[in-house]
Order: sequence, then structure tokens, then C-alpha cells
Amino acid sequence: MASRRTLIASACTLVVLLLLVLLGGALVHAPPGPRPLHRNVSPPRRMLSTDAPAESDNGYYGATEAFLQTSSSVHRKLAAASSKVPKQPKNAAESAVFDVGTYGAVGDGRSDDTKAFQKAWAKACSSPQPASLLVPAGKKYLVKEIVFAGPCKSKVTFKHDGTIVAPQDKADWSKPHGYPHWIHFSNIDSLTVTGKGTLDGNGKVWWKNSCRINKKLPCTHAPTTLIFSSCKHLKVENIKLINSPQFHLWVESCHDVTLSRLTIASPGNSPGTDGIHVANSEDVRIIKANIKSGDDCISVETGTRNLYATKIECGPGHGLSIGSLGDDNSKAQVSNITIDTAHLTGTMFGARIKSWQGGSGYAKDIKFLNLVMDNVKNPIIIDQNYCTMADPAHPKPCKEQKSAVQFSNILFKNIKGTSATKDAIKLHCSKAFPCRDVVLQDIDLKVKEGGEKNAATSTCENAMLSKSSNVSPSPCTSAVIKDDKDDMIPQDYE
Repeated sequence: MASRRTLIASACTLVVLLLLVLLGGALVHAPPGPRPLHRNVSPPRRMLSTDAPAESDNGYYGATEAFLQTSSSVHRKLAAASSKVPKQPKNAAESAVFDVGTYGAVGDGRSDDTKAFQKAWAKACSSPQPASLLVPAGKKYLVKEIVFAGPCKSKVTFKHDGTIVAPQDKADWSKPHGYPHWIHFSNIDSLTVTGKGTLDGNGKVWWKNSCRINKKLPCTHAPTTLIFSSCKHLKVENIKLINSPQFHLWVESCHDVTLSRLTIASPGNSPGTDGIHVANSEDVRIIKANIKSGDDCISVETGTRNLYATKIECGPGHGLSIGSLGDDNSKAQVSNITIDTAHLTGTMFGARIKSWQGGSGYAKDIKFLNLVMDNVKNPIIIDQNYCTMADPAHPKPCKEQKSAVQFSNILFKNIKGTSATKDAIKLHCSKAFPCRDVVLQDIDLKVKEGGEKNAATSTCENAMLSKSSNVSPSPCTSAVIKDDKDDMIPQDYE
């Protein structure tokens, strides 16, 4: 009987304990109250997972955030690779912008940044989509002789907003061989060079060592600042070129070229510093250029056809020139050249066509239109007996030769202003191959310091005019003053 009571009591005790456990569990799992704003708990680490990432508080999970969810081993590999391969900007894959600073360019004007430019170009040129090489503003980059070579996989833009300077020490240049070049773009299709930047050729060291400045020194070629060779669909715009050792901008063997809104500046006594030099190229447009130089503002050489230049400011310099052609008894081919709307100030020449004796070929269909001359020494000149000194220390006269480049179908129209010399119009052509079909129309040129006794004149020699109207001074009204010898006297200019 006693044992039965003991069993009943034990059963009741178990029931009570079970009820307490159930009630206590419900109390433990009741929802907690509001959490404090700050907790002394370390945030959980984000682990690599194959699950889709959870949404952030604003419902957006950025691509950059997803990219950052990588393992530490991957980060170590990227860190190791970054010491060998330059890091790309985050948006490089989208915009294909290759900043020279990313590839190690310092931009302090003293450190050699040539290799950084080469690396940036290699990436831009090999990009499968349109790419830009960026030279940032606010820095000065020292770059030695460099070639940006194609072909490239896609269109490339050279975005130049800074300043690129050439070495001042001539020892930093390769030994002279032919015509040296500083910055050379070659064999590229659809290249654009643009920006607000400057190319500074540091030409002073070259000028003072020129045989035309120091006639005791041998004559050598100094570097061209910027040359484009074998390029198609080329655009060059807005940039500034200063202090070139020799030519500022040279276009060689190119097709479909537009040069626009360029500023070119070197002192008037800097030898051989042509502004824009075009040779062996076709379909070239020069639109709005301000050029100050020590030689031709624009020079058009053999192999050029279909060139149009407009809105040109020229001076100081040697004017707007076709040639020189036929040097070293070579064959010239120049056709369909138009220079329309230009202002020339204080230049040695104005509208000029020049060739050496002994050459062959032709220069035809040439137009000089709507020019304003301001104190220009020789506003209009054709010279088929061009002769300069190969060695100023030992000048030799140019012997008369029986062949010449043939000039034909040439128009000078609406040219007005002042001449610094009496002989405002000179048409001095070859005895063997006279200039043919030359037209002068609407010309009004006066001597700057004029008067009746110092009125402008016009001289002609072997020139065949097909038409002239409204021309002052009247064409071919003054005698040509010849030297006692038939030899042409070399000139100390180009």
C-alpha cells in the first residue's frame, strides 16, 4: 500500500516538472525588446559563398560590392600581379581609358616617362574596343624619342591635356640619321590627337648649334616635334606645339587628314622651324591654325594633292609655301592646292611657290584666295630658280640648268594689304619651262612706307599670264634686275 502511494507521488512530481519546463521554455523564446544602437560585438566576416548575395538595406547590391566578395588567396594573387602589371582604373573595361600615370608616369618634368607612355600606348592600341590614351592636365612629362606604332585593333584617341617636354641635353637623343623625330605616330587608322595640352620641343639648344646661326658648324638635321606617317583618317585638333628643334608638325604619306584649331609658336629667328609640313599626302584639311615660326608657316611638298587650308594666322615666318620642289634633280608632283583666307603679319614671304632648277614634274591647280598682307616683304612670289646655301660657311652659286618643275594653272585672287618692299609681286619663272596660265585678280598691295616715289612694283620673268584684272601694282610693269652672271645667287634663308 505504501509503495503504491510512493509511485503516485513520483508521477505527480514528474507532471509538475514537465509543466515547469514547458512554461520556462516559452519564456526563454519570447521575442526580445529593441536592440541598443551600439553593441560591443564584432561584425560578422563576409565569407565567400555560392549563394546569391543578400540585399542591402536599400535593396541595391552594387557590382563593385559583389566583386569585392573574393577570397583572401585571390587578393594575394592580385597584389602580387600588381607589382608587375599596372593597375587599371575601375572603369577601364567600360571606357578603355589608359592613363599614363597608371603605367608609372611621374609628370615632374625631370623623371623619364618614356616607358610609361610606351606601356599605355601598347594597351590602348591592342584594345578590342575604341580606346583613349590619357595625358592628364597639370603635370609635365619628360619623354624622349618615341614611336607610337600601329596598326591598332580599334580607334585610338590620344587625349593630351598636360605638357610633354623634350630632353634638353642633346646627349639624350640618338645620333642624327636623316630626319630625326621626337614624337612619331606611324601606320594608324582612325587616330585622333586632341586636348588642351602642349608639346614643348626645347629647341633652343638646337637653334644655337645650327649652321644657319653659327656658320662655323656643320649642317645637320634637328628633330621634328610631331610627325604622322602612313596614317589614314587622321584628326589632330586643339593642341599647342612650341619651340620645335626643326619642323613642328609633319604629315608624311597620309590619307584623309584634318588638322584644326592648332597653335604653333617658335621665335622668328629659329632656323628651319616650319609650322605645318605636308608631303606625299592626299585629302588634307588645315582649318584654323595660328602659326609663328622661323620658317614657312605651311609648306607643301612633293606628292601632295587635294589640300585645303583656311583661317590661317601666319607670322612671324616665311609665309605660305608650295615647295621647295625639284631639289637634287628630283621629280615633283603637286596638284589641287587651295589656301583660302589667311592673315600674314611681318613675314618674309606671303603666297609663295618655289622650285629648284634641274628638277622635273609639275605643280598645278594652285589657288591663293582672300589673303591679307600686313608688312610682308614679298607678298606674292613664284620662284623657279630657288637656291639656298647647303653650307653657309662655303656658299656656292646654283648653276643654270635646262630642266625645271613645270608650274601651271595658278590663281592669286583677292589679296590685299601692305608690302615691306617695293617689289610686291614677283613672278620669276624658268627660261626652259615658263610658268603657264597664271591669273592675278583683285590684287591691291601698297608699300608700308609708301608714297609716289616708293610705290609698289611688279616684276615678271618668263611668266605667261592668262588673265589679270583689277591688279595693283600692275603686273609685269617693272624690269627684272639680273646679276652680271647667269648663275643664281644662293639665299641665306629657306
